[in-house]
Amino acid sequence: MVNKLNSELPAIDQPPSEKNDTRPEIAQMRDQLRKAQLELIRSEKMATIGYLVASVAHEINTPLGAIHSSVQNIDDFLKLGVFQLPDFYQSLEPLRQQDFLALLHYTSELNVRADTRAKRKIRRKLRRLLDNEGIADAETIADALADIGLIDHIDSFWPLLKSAECQAIINKVYQLAMLQRSIQTIATATDQAAKVASALISYARRNTYEKKEAADITEGIETILILYHNQLKHGVEVIRKYDDVPLIDCYADQLNQVWTNLMHNALQAMKNKGRLKIAVSSDECQEHVIVHITDNGPGIPPDILPHIFEPFFTTKPDGEGSGLGLDIVKKIIDKHDGTILAKSIPGRTTFTVTLPNLAFEG
Repeated sequence: MVNKLNSELPAIDQPPSEKNDTRPEIAQMRDQLRKAQLELIRSEKMATIGYLVASVAHEINTPLGAIHSSVQNIDDFLKLGVFQLPDFYQSLEPLRQQDFLALLHYTSELNVRADTRAKRKIRRKLRRLLDNEGIADAETIADALADIGLIDHIDSFWPLLKSAECQAIINKVYQLAMLQRSIQTIATATDQAAKVASALISYARRNTYEKKEAADITEGIETILILYHNQLKHGVEVIRKYDDVPLIDCYADQLNQVWTNLMHNALQAMKNKGRLKIAVSSDECQEHVIVHITDNGPGIPPDILPHIFEPFFTTKPDGEGSGLGLDIVKKIIDKHDGTILAKSIPGRTTFTVTLPNLAFEG
């Protein structure tokens, strides 16, 4: 019955032809259908946003946790360490003062972001060097040097490392280096949280679904990838192949919903483990923008594939899908005078979206 109704009533946003019935009751029914279809799109979008909430919350909580920890480190130092710094510096003999300032200057220009395995290798290398020079407590000093980033220019600091003040100076430089590192962490975490928040605002912004705008398709896809980052980082390899493509005149908000639905289906098919390939290109004349979204999940069975764009058709258990996702995707693509095709074999499913560059045509 639903399919029959869909086939008999005109598509949304298309003016009736002269042959259409213009009776008030028919016009009212057409208007009600248009509103119902827009509501379905909004409802499906809100359902997808609900799925993303946990991921987005995690993506924001992680940088907030880093900021909180870094602020605590800065606060601890300012409450105690900063007041000890003048007395500590005055207690050093002139040569050690120079060493202290040189080491501090060296570490201030570093941005140490080595992973745990790399740091272990660095510590082992530094410990061997310190042992060969007969420096006491080589393991502790090697740990501190690795943390503050003194790796490549250790030869310049042998007089300091062999001095009686070595441990005290390195500890103080370590405290100051961690203070700088905390500030860098806050800056990075703030940018990360702002990026996620901006992506969510961009995705969830209110849109009447009636206003076209010049949009960058690749930028829209990247917005959705940011929102899905929490699901992706735990086992999904994202392979991007983005060509330079023209801006297209489109309903950008609706196209973002297309990318969201297609990525959501791909992640579910792969159970959040596998490879997600996204390619964006244009034809030779740049008359069309083409998007391929490919996953290496189990594939769509041949008997199901012809039905995936039908409304209310779903293979998911009750409560996990409305069967409207791909139907809405197709309606959005149709509204843009584009096409969407699905090809699937075991281990490879590709959705190809082709959108006309209406600005080119105009």
